[in-house]
Amino acid sequence: MPQVEEFVTLFRPVGQKELELVRESGWQKFPPRLSWQPIFYPVLSEQYAVQIARDWNTNDPNSGHVGYVLRFQVRQEFIGRYEPHTVGSREHAEYWIPAEELDRFNDAIVGSIDVIHEFRLQQGSESHDV
Repeated sequence: MPQVEEFVTLFRPVGQKELELVRESGWQKFPPRLSWQPIFYPVLSEQYAVQIARDWNTNDPNSGHVGYVLRFQVRQEFIGRYEPHTVGSREHAEYWIPAEELDRFNDAIVGSIDVIHEFRLQQGSESHDV
């Protein structure tokens, strides 16, 4: 009987520049970390990713005052080697992937990386889902 491959759904809040780099990859991988970014942080809950994209990215000039939430799946066999870290309440769980392991992380992504929410800095902090 063939073995069934298992996947984990993860989320990543990103700004405009990172979104463009993911788009350039054909929605298949995340860009290399910059020298001051030693860790890649995918998160486990959509709610946590929304909170970061909406409350942090939209107020950050480096993010272009826009935040996106990306959803993607990773092979359990790969991500199971890492422990989730809680950085606040229970819903604030994320993986800490060292920058030098990002290529292997990208190789473990199954299917495409999808944009599921978009937030922009506007009067009244309006946003919309994609």
